[in-house]
Amino acid sequence: MTLNPAQQSRLCFLLRVAQKECKYLLQTDARLFGCGFTLENAENLENAPEQAERVDAFVGRFGRLQDTLGDKLLPVLLLAVGERTGPAIDNLDRAERFGWLAVEPWLGMRSLRNQMVHEYVEDMNLLHSALTSGHAFVPQLVSTAQNMIDEVLRRGLCNKTDMA
Repeated sequence: MTLNPAQQSRLCFLLRVAQKECKYLLQTDARLFGCGFTLENAENLENAPEQAERVDAFVGRFGRLQDTLGDKLLPVLLLAVGERTGPAIDNLDRAERFGWLAVEPWLGMRSLRNQMVHEYVEDMNLLHSALTSGHAFVPQLVSTAQNMIDEVLRRGLCNKTDMA
């Protein structure tokens, strides 16, 4: 399927956004977890505003990248490769067939994202656990983005100059 010019432009735009979001997530991940993020750190967030801001940035960037990839980029990419789009789970199944992502871990990341957002204030044990799990998922999330970017470039749907 050929994309119309607006879809083509959107695809290239979303790739640039995904690249930047990966970069920012990796930077925040390194700042938050570089020296270890302990339960004690989580319990002390009220007294450590810089650490609390890193947590907020990590949660936001993790969720934003996942939203960009799954809710925005994936449907456009599926259309670009001639697939029909449908409910999110069907789109994820198609993406898994292409080798861009694995559905089960993706759904786990989605659940984790929701947990990080909603459990933030109430339960520091749960927050610490969710953040630590999110940290472990960062390489897979970034790899998913790279798989999608590589697919677009391989198929010539956008070129490297569109990505700059």
